[in-house]
Amino acid sequence: MKMINIKKKVALLFLGLVSFSCQDVLEKFPVDKPDNSTFLKNASELDLAVTGTYTRLWHTGISAGGQWEYILDCASDIAWDRNGGILTSAGNGTLNPAEGNVANVWTHYYAGIGRANYVLDNLSKVEGASETVLNQAEGQVRVLRAYWYSMLVTLFGDVPLIEHVQGLSDVEVVRAPKKEVVDFILRELDIAASKLPQSWPQASQGRVTSGTALALKARVALQDSRYDVAAQAAKAVIDSKTYTLYNNYQDIFTYKGESNKEVIFEVNYKYGLKVHNGPVAFFSRNAQGNSTKVPTQSLVDSYECIDGLTIDKSPLYNPSNPFANRDPRLKQTIATPGDTFLGFQFETHRDSLQCWNYNVTPARRIPNQDATNPYATFTGYCWKKFTDDQDKGSFRSASSLNYILIRLGEVYLTYAEAKIELNQVDQSVLDAINAIRGRGSVKMPVIAGGKSQSEMREIIRRERKVELAMEGLRLADIRRWKIADKVMPGPLYGRPQKPYSYKDQGTPVILANTIPDYSSYKDKLSVVEPRVFDSGRDYLWPIPLSELDANKNLVQNPNY
Repeated sequence: MKMINIKKKVALLFLGLVSFSCQDVLEKFPVDKPDNSTFLKNASELDLAVTGTYTRLWHTGISAGGQWEYILDCASDIAWDRNGGILTSAGNGTLNPAEGNVANVWTHYYAGIGRANYVLDNLSKVEGASETVLNQAEGQVRVLRAYWYSMLVTLFGDVPLIEHVQGLSDVEVVRAPKKEVVDFILRELDIAASKLPQSWPQASQGRVTSGTALALKARVALQDSRYDVAAQAAKAVIDSKTYTLYNNYQDIFTYKGESNKEVIFEVNYKYGLKVHNGPVAFFSRNAQGNSTKVPTQSLVDSYECIDGLTIDKSPLYNPSNPFANRDPRLKQTIATPGDTFLGFQFETHRDSLQCWNYNVTPARRIPNQDATNPYATFTGYCWKKFTDDQDKGSFRSASSLNYILIRLGEVYLTYAEAKIELNQVDQSVLDAINAIRGRGSVKMPVIAGGKSQSEMREIIRRERKVELAMEGLRLADIRRWKIADKVMPGPLYGRPQKPYSYKDQGTPVILANTIPDYSSYKDKLSVVEPRVFDSGRDYLWPIPLSELDANKNLVQNPNY
């Protein structure tokens, strides 16, 4: 199912019911909603409350482009957002505490935490529910609460740790140290894993499981450099055999592969209940999109050739035909010039004034909006990930395609990275990486043994960059590797616009951490925007000014 087994009227009933903030004790609830003093008195109301907590996963109100966690990559080196606002300013070093969407992000996650706190604080009211039902409800909201806290510490560092519904006297809280919050998250996920099933019946698909708890634990531990914890949690997910890699990489992110066996945690959408506007941001201009969220040249140049070598070392790389002989994930992730994308010939050089429309029979030539329209992609590329022909036309701004928050592919890479950082490179590490590279639609060369820790570190970082592109994890990766100050500053490049062909454009040198160096031919690339990164400030986002004004106990992050 596309939604988590609760009818539309039930889910909508809860949307306006529970708030994370304190409520005036004199407030009278409308007669058409449950009374807060008696709500959660039975198993049906408990199920309603848990479902209401899930609805806080919907987060599409920041810079049109679908689920917020995905477009977060636009604040990193691999993607860019033309819309302006929080993602653009976070990428170019102009983010400030007064930015409205900084407060939006902060408030959204604490609203979800508040709903989870409400359920946990009121579990004792529930009558007539079995121990299994109570445990499963508790486990689900603990995972959701842990997820929201993990996003907060990733973005802001130290944050208030609120474990219960707040009263009027509780609102001026202090920021807890990040270590304390991470400790709390890991404990919560252990509790949740012990209370949740490995899988749900078909009618309840979409709910979090024990595997979700362990996979999130592995992610959080890795991001906090707790490599032994990360490796153990990731291995538990892999060894459970509950999840399997999906054979076709591109289809994972389409309706065809929706909710497949690789998916561990996803946000569910459904026509008539909740949709998102991802296609508007991701589609090409010929397909009526605005192409506001786009890949960068540095990401395109990070994919290896099919011989397993980077483009500066492979004899298979031809600058005049730069997309040939490349890791298949390049074209399964990114629409590159010369592709057929959403039924149109995709060509983004400004001299390409006409292109083919293959959506009609016979195909015909049309004015090429992807080369001439101001709403076309600025980098010359578009995302194929999370685009589907089904969303063309009337559905382009109302997609019901689910968004994956955690999948098995990430867990394999988490396990491998944690073991590499522990300097425990064994066959299991190679097996994990090669499982990703050996996927049916990918078939990249096997990584052989006998490599040093530094060599393996380079491999795993490149694998994460290309395998997980536009899945919202790049910002956390470049922060924990302490390379954001290397990959973020300077011009953000798009595809070459001169000369007309790619001939003699040059080949970047691929530096450590798969950072392309364009110094030898930077004048031939298009500059999308200049970026600035202050290493004393930009490894964290600012605490919202509105929160500082309302709570004098909060302290701002450095240099904001």
